[in-house]
Amino acid sequence: MAIRKIRTEEDAILRKKSRIVENFDEKLWDLLDDMKETMYQAEGVGLAAVQVGILRRVVVIDVGDGLIELVNPEIVERSEEVQHETEGCLSLPGKFGVTERPKSVIVKAQNREGKWCLYKGEGLKARCFCHEIDHLDGILYTSHVIGELESN
Repeated sequence: MAIRKIRTEEDAILRKKSRIVENFDEKLWDLLDDMKETMYQAEGVGLAAVQVGILRRVVVIDVGDGLIELVNPEIVERSEEVQHETEGCLSLPGKFGVTERPKSVIVKAQNREGKWCLYKGEGLKARCFCHEIDHLDGILYTSHVIGELESN
């Protein structure tokens, strides 16, 4: 396993759409393991493959209740009820803003072996699912900020 370099806001790759994963092999498993280590080392709660320069639909998330690996994720259900909370991003260090996101979501994704699974997220986990899946479509959280983006 290796710590990978996290791409930052000025890197054009962050605005590109990631490609579907078709091969569930050792190369994918190494990427997932590296992403997990990179996310934990950076003290984040989520990381998309594009953030480490890989245009594949791969995400890792851990909001405090264990690691979730998502391959080819898609949101299949969103609550009508929304939440307004402060959000940040490892690719935009030191910047934060209040975003509007669904209060809960259901995500369909494959695991590292290719098996399809459903995941429910509420609160922070729902925000994290939305944030990371947006990355796979080249969308940064700043497009969801209500009001002003803050820096510290």
